[in-house]
Amino acid sequence: MQKVLDAVPFRLSTDDGVDAARQRFRDLPRRPLHPELRVEDRAIPGPGGPLGTRIYWPETDPAEDGAPIVLYFHGGGFVVGDLDTHDGTARQHAVGADAIVVSVDYRLAPEHPYPAAVEDAWAATLWVTEHGGQLGADTNQVAVAGDSAGGTIAAATAQRAREAAAEGGPAIAFQLLWYPSTLWDPSLPSFTENAAAPILDARSIAAFSRWYAGEVDLSDPPPGMAPGRAKNLDDLPPAYIGVAGHDPLRDDGIRYGELLAAAGVPVEVHNAETLVHGYLGYAGVVPAATAGMERGLAALRNALHR
Repeated sequence: MQKVLDAVPFRLSTDDGVDAARQRFRDLPRRPLHPELRVEDRAIPGPGGPLGTRIYWPETDPAEDGAPIVLYFHGGGFVVGDLDTHDGTARQHAVGADAIVVSVDYRLAPEHPYPAAVEDAWAATLWVTEHGGQLGADTNQVAVAGDSAGGTIAAATAQRAREAAAEGGPAIAFQLLWYPSTLWDPSLPSFTENAAAPILDARSIAAFSRWYAGEVDLSDPPPGMAPGRAKNLDDLPPAYIGVAGHDPLRDDGIRYGELLAAAGVPVEVHNAETLVHGYLGYAGVVPAATAGMERGLAALRNALHR
């Protein structure tokens, strides 16, 4: 991991403004992955206008009732990232989970602060459950997944789906959360231990959080922003939470796993002790990152193909 970080140094930062942050993230070197997949860009109705999605189909023949489907929400501090920056990751999820993946190009802060991203995610979730059959999907097997900010959005979406279930809303079968921020609690030990960690440090987390929060008081964010602060975590879908040892957000993900387990939710938490925030981007290059991704994707695949 250190050799790769030395060769391609990168840090998420707001220092030069939002446009520069987005461009630096776009400019990171990325390998083409799984070019064999069928892929289609499609705009769907969203609360802020047309909402971009990119749909990936696995090569395997689906079961008679269709393939499972995964909504994927990209990371980037709620500020950077798009369908292209996470194209490879979405392809890896489609292949690794043997599922259709719908990657969602939700609106970004600071132009669109909370709750724009979670409202877009919910609109995409409703669209998938309503139109998934047209994609060849089994809408009884829907999962949410995401990395970093996307993991937070996925967790919030799972909670919202639970609230809507009483009125016939979408049922979420599984949630795959890669190094999410669920508590927004900088007093957790990993914020101090990894304050100057590679890729994402505590200072950048604070800056991205301010951009995303807008008018929200960060000392007491609502559950839609901080899913770990929800008063009731009962009856949520099973979860896999992957965290990294050298990440300020490590203890946040671990703590959310503890809260879910205390509420009776089946959950597996894996701490990749030698890795950093954003390690999915190093899968296929750093052996530990490859193993970490494969472990989470195996959990997703097993949940959707029981």
